[in-house]
Amino acid sequence: FCQPGGWQLSKERKQPTFFVVVLTDIDSERHYCSCLTFYEAEINLQGTKEIEGEEESGLIPPAEVFAPKSLVLVSRLDYPEIFRACLGLIYTVYVDSLNVSLETLVANLCSCLVPASGGSQ
Repeated sequence: FCQPGGWQLSKERKQPTFFVVVLTDIDSERHYCSCLTFYEAEINLQGTKEIEGEEESGLIPPAEVFAPKSLVLVSRLDYPEIFRACLGLIYTVYVDSLNVSLETLVANLCSCLVPASGGSQ
C-alpha cells in the first residue's frame, strides 16, 4: 500500500511524495497510514569496471538508477499534517546524514503528547 504504483527503479531522482491510506481492521477501527516515498541512489559497488579491455579501479561510478524507499507512520489518530512533518523530519535527518540517531529521533517523536480531539495542535 505504500507504493501503489509498484516498486520500480528510476533513471532520475524524483521528488518525495506524501499520501495517507486509511485501513480498517476487523473491528471497523480506522488506522491512518501516512507514507513518505523518496528515491535513493543505488551505486554499483563492484569497484572495478572494464573499459575497452582496460580495467579502471578505485573509483565508484556515479549512481545510474534510483530506488524508491518509503517511510510509513501508522496511527489511529487522523493528523495528516503533523505526521507529514514528523516523516519529513526523519527524512531530513536520514538524507543529510545528521549526527542524530534515527532510533533516538523516533523515540522522541513517539514520546510527544498528542492533543485531545478537537483541541489545538
